[in-house]
Amino acid sequence: MPHVIVKMIEGKTEEQKQAMTAAVAEALKTTLGCSDSAISVAIEDFPKEDWTDVVYVPDIQGKADRIYKKPGYDPFKE
Repeated sequence: MPHVIVKMIEGKTEEQKQAMTAAVAEALKTTLGCSDSAISVAIEDFPKEDWTDVVYVPDIQGKADRIYKKPGYDPFKE
């Protein structure tokens, strides 16, 4: 029963969020073989100015051993 939390910079439309959710759910069904009823997807929006302190440092930098797809940016240089 996968539960996916997507954290992103605010500003995406409801249509974009729905499309991303459908794509994530389809990927989980295809790759993990789970049913649609077993999947849940949450979206958390953050202001751009909060990204480094609220998401990058604790969730990406602080849990680097859990990241399967690492970002290609350095928030401390941007």
